Amino acid sequence: MRDAADLTWLDVVGPDDYAQNGYPHEAWKRLRDEAPIRWFDLEGGVGFWSVVRRADIVWLSKQPMRFINAPRLAVFERGGPVADRSAVRQLLNMDPPEHGAFRGAASHWFTPRAIRARHSEVERITRDLLDEMAGDGETREADFVGDLTAPLTLAVLADMLGVPREDWRLMFEWTNAIAGSSDPEYQTSDNPQQQVGAARDNLFRYFAELAADRLKNPQDDITSVLTHARIDGSPLPPLELLSYFLLLVVAGNETTRNAASGGLLALIENPAEFDKLRKQPDVDTAVEEIVRWTAPVIQFCRTTVEDVEMHGQKIPAGDAFCLFYPAANRDEKHFDEPERFRVDRRPNPHLGFGIGEHFCLGANLARLELRVIFQQLAERMEAVELAGPVDRMRSSFLGGVKRMPIRYRLRPSA
Repeated sequence: MRDAADLTWLDVVGPDDYAQNGYPHEAWKRLRDEAPIRWFDLEGGVGFWSVVRRADIVWLSKQPMRFINAPRLAVFERGGPVADRSAVRQLLNMDPPEHGAFRGAASHWFTPRAIRARHSEVERITRDLLDEMAGDGETREADFVGDLTAPLTLAVLADMLGVPREDWRLMFEWTNAIAGSSDPEYQTSDNPQQQVGAARDNLFRYFAELAADRLKNPQDDITSVLTHARIDGSPLPPLELLSYFLLLVVAGNETTRNAASGGLLALIENPAEFDKLRKQPDVDTAVEEIVRWTAPVIQFCRTTVEDVEMHGQKIPAGDAFCLFYPAANRDEKHFDEPERFRVDRRPNPHLGFGIGEHFCLGANLARLELRVIFQQLAERMEAVELAGPVDRMRSSFLGGVKRMPIRYRLRPSA
């Protein structure tokens, strides 16, 4: 029998538990209350300090020279902390001043003004997909992930990258192979690291060819922008250029897809909130609550470059902190009734897009896609319920929803 005062049994990075039960919010709450900074040993790897309070994550994230992203990206099921920086060099494992220079190479594509220009295209894609789902307005069944969120995010991202339609499926396969490397459904190798490496290499080869074409024939897409970008007067080195595409493909697909799927699940489980959204559609406020509630990126690491003390714990230089964003988004000190999903929640200082230097580059795009999806659902969804169990990805890094069968009735747009 477990000792109620003993926290050693808590599992906050076990991917099996995430796949079966979703986020371990009860464990995170105990840590927030009893051990806001706590050391966890990792079998077969190197341990970490868990960080679960919002104020602590903000404090760490706003000191990028003391708490760096390199060399440990996140806590995974097995393996040591040092990522192979010779294989991938992208924004997530860069630190200042390098990080700012490389982020600036594409940042103008993600400003509010630039993203607003994509509104009509995102609206059209969403409407067309929902029309296919709606039929003649009769009650139907579908997989919300496979029929809406996955093709929508894929189409928007592929269009921005300039990837032709016949190759869109490749991006979906690479994303699943990388993000779902520990999930049996997506495993193509007994060695997850080999699987990720193979998918990465295939993606690199594809975008090397696409970038070579854009070097000669530039177009209005991010691939052309990055191919022609200059940092200190020089083009992006090949590894950094290809790693940029890797980041955009994986992050651009997984996070928004899962926030949208988790958002509809929250509305299904809280029908009064869905009714509230239909009657008084403040979609922007609802989107922020969906991001707080779903927090699709579970955790990233920071490594301390000097000895530090937090909450009475002396932490030596070189140790890694694991920042749990969903835990911070339920912090009772910053959110009123954090365990309730409320589409009209204000204020809502969530960390679903991160904080500090590494605030999500694509946050404006994600907000646009979510706003359009839930605006149209609020206007057109007459009834909806789950038609089967939600199938979650086996991962403690990204909160993935693989399938979400629904029974629904949608009004045709015409």
